[in-house]
Amino acid sequence: VSGLDATVSIVLGGALAMSSTAITVRQLVDQAEIHRTHGRLAVGMLLFQDLAFVPLLALESVLQTRTGFTVGSALAAALKGGLALVVVLAAGRWLLRPMFLEIARARSQELFLLAVLLVALGSAWATDLAGLSLALGAFLAGMMLAETEYRHQIESVIRPFRDIFLGLFFIAVGSLLDIGLLARSATKVLALLAGLLLIKIIVVSAITRPFAANWFRSVRTGMVMAAGGEFGFALLTLLLQGGLAPAEVVQPLLAATVLSMVISPLLIRHNKLIARKLLGESGPPLTALEREALKDRALALREHVVICGFGRVGQSIARVLERMGYEYIAVDLEPHRVSVARQAGDPVLYGDAADEHMLQSAGLERASVVVISFSDTVYAERIVRSVRERRTDVPILVRTQDDSSLESLQRLGATEVVPETLEASLMLVSHVLLLLDVPVSRVVKTVGEIRSQRYGMLRNLFRRGDPRALDDHAFREELHTLVLPPGAWAVGRSIADIKARGAEVSVSAIRREGIVGREPGSETVLREGDVLVLYGTPEALEHAEAVFLAG
Repeated sequence: VSGLDATVSIVLGGALAMSSTAITVRQLVDQAEIHRTHGRLAVGMLLFQDLAFVPLLALESVLQTRTGFTVGSALAAALKGGLALVVVLAAGRWLLRPMFLEIARARSQELFLLAVLLVALGSAWATDLAGLSLALGAFLAGMMLAETEYRHQIESVIRPFRDIFLGLFFIAVGSLLDIGLLARSATKVLALLAGLLLIKIIVVSAITRPFAANWFRSVRTGMVMAAGGEFGFALLTLLLQGGLAPAEVVQPLLAATVLSMVISPLLIRHNKLIARKLLGESGPPLTALEREALKDRALALREHVVICGFGRVGQSIARVLERMGYEYIAVDLEPHRVSVARQAGDPVLYGDAADEHMLQSAGLERASVVVISFSDTVYAERIVRSVRERRTDVPILVRTQDDSSLESLQRLGATEVVPETLEASLMLVSHVLLLLDVPVSRVVKTVGEIRSQRYGMLRNLFRRGDPRALDDHAFREELHTLVLPPGAWAVGRSIADIKARGAEVSVSAIRREGIVGREPGSETVLREGDVLVLYGTPEALEHAEAVFLAG
């Protein structure tokens, strides 16, 4: 820069050459371009910029102290950065995947979150010990985590932290912008902005051309790296605060850098289209990865079934839906199952089906039905609650092992609850009736009536003698027989009289002289020797027996 010290000009040039790691990586990940050629080139350049920030910062410190700057200090900083990079990447390759595999098997969202934070903080701590920036270590950790198959769940659990810290970062960025300067020197700032973007696009495109297969990919890399970055802010701010450069030079550059970061997401979002327009090319056919990503996004926007759980039951449902021509998206927490299913082409996502962002990724807004096939009823209740918080109209079908959570699930909003044990009984009943030559229409009607009555008939059971079996059971009602002995208070009185005395049970049947009468009316008068079949909870049955015998 004319009129400035050469060393100050080098620091200014380095500040303007920096690009935003936070914006660039976030946008590339959102666009699924982090592993594309231009994405990898951009990440490599961002890493180099992070390492270059150390000697630039040292150079600025030299200017502050007015001491000599040696090549040895710069080489020492570069060696430290290289060593930290090797250590972190080696740890990620040989330690990160096995660790997260074990944590995923534990199926604890809290443990998963703590592991992610441990990796990020540990990586930042390691780079800080090496004399580098904390941001570099955190970025390396994010890059390593993004390479794993758990990236969707990681993104979901850290979203609250990411949004808060990004908000704080952009608030800090906005506070650096001199609004008055924009009004007074709008033309100068816009000219600096255009020059900054154009020069960086040209330089980056030319530098990356030997590493890219064609100009199209190198221009895309230039578009991604065109905007300024947070490290550039730090250098410009230090120059301004230290009085090493006049405010009339630094403030317009700060304003131009802020504006470049504002439009950076648009440049990165449309980098492919802009590069095609600049080069006058038409794009080649989509790659397999692009087609798969587009297929998943398009499927989430169409009517489909969301299957929570892709075990035996979930896969059976998926196969039938495919056979009938219906589409689905499944969500599961078993890493190996998700991996092999995706390899086979099934639309299965790894993540917590009770998390709102995973449900959004699975296309809940366009779902026709939500099926919950997990056997864990507590987890199923969480999923039902999350679904109902976002959609009150979608039908929810829940599979459970028994009827213990039937009422609680229905209170939370489950449309249908299918207990495995009771459905197995229904299937056996239907087969028995068919073997007895009962008409199919009557069998279907009977099964439908049992389901519509919430399996009430199938829950009228004689329980085993162990009362501990009922401790955690929601439906504790059972059948109990009582013989009316001579002199019992209930002899000669009606069932209505018994209930008027506070007996909170129902009389399912009366066996009298070898003949069984089902569902007797309340006006039925009881006789000595009647065998009563009572239905209720153990406590209610105990109280009712006392009423029948002693009043």
